Amino acid sequence: MFIQNDSQIAIIEFVFAGFDTVQRPLAVGVSMLILYIVTVVSNTANICFIVTDKRWHQPMYLFICHLAIVDIVYCTSSCPTMLGILLFGFKTISYKPCMVQMFVFHLSATMEMFALAVMAFDRFYAISNPLRYPSVMTNFRCVLIIISLWLVGVSLLSILPASVVPLPVCYSTLKYMFCDYPSILRLTCVDPEPYFNNISIITTCIMLGTFGFICLSYLKIVIVVLKMSIKSDKKKAIHTCLSHLIVIVCFYVPTFTQAVLTRIGVVLTMEERNGLMVGSIIGPALVNPFVYCFRTEEIRKKIFFFFQKLNQLNKANKKKCLIYASQKDRF
Repeated sequence: MFIQNDSQIAIIEFVFAGFDTVQRPLAVGVSMLILYIVTVVSNTANICFIVTDKRWHQPMYLFICHLAIVDIVYCTSSCPTMLGILLFGFKTISYKPCMVQMFVFHLSATMEMFALAVMAFDRFYAISNPLRYPSVMTNFRCVLIIISLWLVGVSLLSILPASVVPLPVCYSTLKYMFCDYPSILRLTCVDPEPYFNNISIITTCIMLGTFGFICLSYLKIVIVVLKMSIKSDKKKAIHTCLSHLIVIVCFYVPTFTQAVLTRIGVVLTMEERNGLMVGSIIGPALVNPFVYCFRTEEIRKKIFFFFQKLNQLNKANKKKCLIYASQKDRF
């Protein structure tokens, strides 16, 4: 039985201690900043290429665009806090922003799994029913699926703030890098194990459910591809699925590694836990745009054309400066 959370009035902000053991925080912070900037810029470019070109207003590219948005939200929900700690020593966060960060972080992680699952189904249906695919998977239905996934994600993840906000807070030192559910729960005055067990059921169902759905989709894809008689169709199907498989591996390997090691009782050091956490956040979001759109020939040509124009513009500016300088010397 819990009384009114009066301790929240006393403890109005938390102090991060996750990077206290890092030997060279500035070097780590600069490296993370570079990766974060590359991730945001590449995913933003990915979105711009798809949105501005009507040829790519197709379900597959709309799902890729949605994945890029999720990747940006996923990284931005945690990376700025970690960069603030490493680069500027900002180690405090208020209670309400901490709750918001926790919800957005776990929601975006869930949406990452949902996005990968629905993309697997999209590839399966496109390969197994190529004639019906354009009429069944329209852009409107694609957007409707994306909106539905977000509604389901918000509904499922709303249990996190609903379960932790009413609990009394007894500690102000947050032992990790940013606000996630386990770290906040350890700041409360209650035994966290029952809450961990309840949330583990939900997260395990989401993780294994999406991963199982992906495996089932690809099992059916393999069956369909093996039945194809034309080699060019097989190569096209394999090439289409290869990008998605790389992204799946990049996301699920560190996620499953951390979950399995925790479940079997392996105690990770703070550096090992931080490394797995950062890898599972930045890794997939950094790989996705290069694996998907930057492997597309049309986008590569567009990027090359952009840099070619930029180079021509720089040369023209230099030429103008030289002409201006020569005219100035005459006078």
